[in-house]
Amino acid sequence: MEVSNAQAVAVWFGSGSRGDPGTQGGGRPGNLARGLITPAAHDPTTKRSSDVSENEVTAISADIINHTCRKCADESHVFSYDLCTTSLQTVPVSHVANLQGLALIAMELALNNASNTLLIIQNLLTSNESLDPFAVVCLKDCLQLYSDGIRTLVDAVGAFLGEQYDNANIWLSAVMQASDTCEEGFKEKEGEVLPSPLTNENYNLFQLCDIALCIGHLLTSDSTMLMRSSAT
Repeated sequence: MEVSNAQAVAVWFGSGSRGDPGTQGGGRPGNLARGLITPAAHDPTTKRSSDVSENEVTAISADIINHTCRKCADESHVFSYDLCTTSLQTVPVSHVANLQGLALIAMELALNNASNTLLIIQNLLTSNESLDPFAVVCLKDCLQLYSDGIRTLVDAVGAFLGEQYDNANIWLSAVMQASDTCEEGFKEKEGEVLPSPLTNENYNLFQLCDIALCIGHLLTSDSTMLMRSSAT
């Protein structure tokens, strides 16, 4: 299905326009993943959804989440299995989400992270007059990086909903690079390394995007294998 960026923004922000990412409250993680449920949680050929117990659904979702996070962690030394499992499991709809749904949840969490970090940066710049001048420059750079990153994440969500996984992966990689650039900026002061006030935020944004990126690669690989199988 084709999903425009405007539609993705409308679902996420609950409005028809993007507006200023620094002033939006953001959506509740899981909004975009609703409807992308595991067949086992709602499969008319096996059980009615009303017949699936809460324990069964939780077991199904935990297995999908753990398997996905473990597979991604096995393929990358920078991927955090613990953050992957804990972050996904905190969103209620993850208990019935399929693989695509888990990726969307990760992107929604990334949008929440980026929106909140933008507010943190703005607060640091306006309320802390004792900041090192170099830190002020770094924070202003991060402000721009995160503002652009939110828009890029929205583009990634739109591409993912449209099953354009390669495009989504490119944009997710760009946001991951932006979080690295923000963090590394504080280390560039000559003669000393300034402590970054955004280390946790940058790390979490990188990891959340990496979850969606890994799932995008998994979906692309699965599609390629299916195409090769049908060709033979």
